[in-house]
Amino acid sequence: METTFLKSILDNDFYKFTMQHAVIRLFPKAKVRYGFINRGKHVFPPGFADLLRKSVDAMADLRLTKDEKHYLSHYCPYLDPTYLDFLQGYSFDPAEVKITQEGSEIKVVVEGFWYRTILWEVPLMALISELFYKSNHLIRLNDEAIKTLTKNKIDNYNKLGVSVLEFGTRRRHSYDVHVLVNETLQTFGSESFIGTSNVHFAMLNNKRPLGTHAHEWFMFHAAQYGFKMANSISLEHWTEVYGGDLGIALTDTYTTDIFFNQFDKKYSKLFDGVRHDSGDPVEFAQKVISHYVKMGIDPKSKAIVFSDSLNFDKVKTIADFCKDKIKMSFGIGTNFTNDVGLPSMNMVIKLTDTKPDNTHWQGVVKLSDEKNKNTGTPEMIALAKEVLGIK
Repeated sequence: METTFLKSILDNDFYKFTMQHAVIRLFPKAKVRYGFINRGKHVFPPGFADLLRKSVDAMADLRLTKDEKHYLSHYCPYLDPTYLDFLQGYSFDPAEVKITQEGSEIKVVVEGFWYRTILWEVPLMALISELFYKSNHLIRLNDEAIKTLTKNKIDNYNKLGVSVLEFGTRRRHSYDVHVLVNETLQTFGSESFIGTSNVHFAMLNNKRPLGTHAHEWFMFHAAQYGFKMANSISLEHWTEVYGGDLGIALTDTYTTDIFFNQFDKKYSKLFDGVRHDSGDPVEFAQKVISHYVKMGIDPKSKAIVFSDSLNFDKVKTIADFCKDKIKMSFGIGTNFTNDVGLPSMNMVIKLTDTKPDNTHWQGVVKLSDEKNKNTGTPEMIALAKEVLGIK
């Protein structure tokens, strides 16, 4: 059966590199574990783990090219030259990834130093997704149909007058579909398409990559410093590394309400805006606007990046509410890169355990604005809620 191989070490979401840069600077001794969660109860055929193993082993050959390094230094000047030198010498170590299969279930665990293993999550998910469709012999729409679908979508976003980002690497149907989608968005989206979170495709489009940080940044800080301090120290460390650059803050690792209680005037002014990733988006937007007003800040000077399972109808509802109240953009993932006439996959790879400097292994927790998106053991989730005063 045909395997799948990545073509570039930059075929990954940008926030993985920005967080890796920060981890190297601040937490070079920290260790972590990540685990695969099959939310959609997808059935993997016999031999799938072996296919995935071959694809993962092949990633050891990926290297940052001179052209890729030059691209990063030009478009991302806030990344230290020492980091770019590190990345040029970096290679994936497949021994960090354990893959097993029992019947139709696969288990994938990544373990090692955080600064090294942080790059595995997104390409692993992209490989799992592409191999799933190939190994089950599922036939997608043809190239022209995908181009037409994508063109129709971006035409609608152009008419709506909103800024759209492509966030679809991790659950894409395949690399080939990802290429088709980005080429079509680039060709027809001049009025609304502002770029992609995928660094490889951003480079091909001669645009800067988009993204800042993910939930794992806050989850690790909670393990290191405690749940009450996680948000504020996470933001402080981010500004320590990046100053005023990369200024979109993720709000929902320990619920948005807790976040805004700690998002004081300093951070509210320093960060350009916030990202929405769970819960009702209109309700969230109202909370954000009210927060900035409370801080004496004009909401129109700030931005919200919406990124939770978006399609055109959701975007229109959000845009109608936010218009003339606050700046906004929309990160669209699966609806761009896996709308191919087949059911899209529902899966994640999440940080599960951390071992901060000179401590023991401990489980990590995420308390989303949607209860079914919480991660962690029941005991740790209960502890986090108790400490944070969440009912």
